[in-house]
Amino acid sequence: MEIIQLLMIGIGLSMDAFAVSVCKGLCMQKVDKKYTFLIGCFFGGFQALMPFLGWALGTQFAGYITKYDHWIAFILLGIIGVGMLREAAEKDQEVVCPISYNYRELFMLAIATSIDALAVGITFAFLGTNIWMAITLIGCTTFVISILGVLVGNRFGIKYKSKAEIVGGAILILIGTKILLEHLGILSI
Repeated sequence: MEIIQLLMIGIGLSMDAFAVSVCKGLCMQKVDKKYTFLIGCFFGGFQALMPFLGWALGTQFAGYITKYDHWIAFILLGIIGVGMLREAAEKDQEVVCPISYNYRELFMLAIATSIDALAVGITFAFLGTNIWMAITLIGCTTFVISILGVLVGNRFGIKYKSKAEIVGGAILILIGTKILLEHLGILSI
């Protein structure tokens, strides 16, 4: 996978963290720089950790599945992307915005927003992706986007939450489709 593809995956995966960060920004009367940095660290750290764990699991089974790896990547990225689009389309979205600033809450939110990255990590194993470059780009991208989410939430409110999920879902679906088409020989970029 090229750097641009990995960066796009990082952006797509970070949209859940962005949405939660927007909610956190809404809770702040004034941006708390230390807490904003912690949000970026937690979300970016878990978005890097989960693909690594998925990759570690996937490498154990890659020898058995390489014949179907492009289909697996397409299906997993597609499922994640469609799920994000479905979430964005729900009309009665509840905004959960607790005001407390605690590590336990950040830990739980970071896990919740990075579960989909575990599946992406499995596809990295099947595709022979450079995992160190991938997790670095994904983690750094999520770190920056999470901080931006807090700032956007504090400044503009929740109106961008569903748009972020739509963009993230579409990116993951397009990358999954591109992987499939390249492996089938239909597309060569």
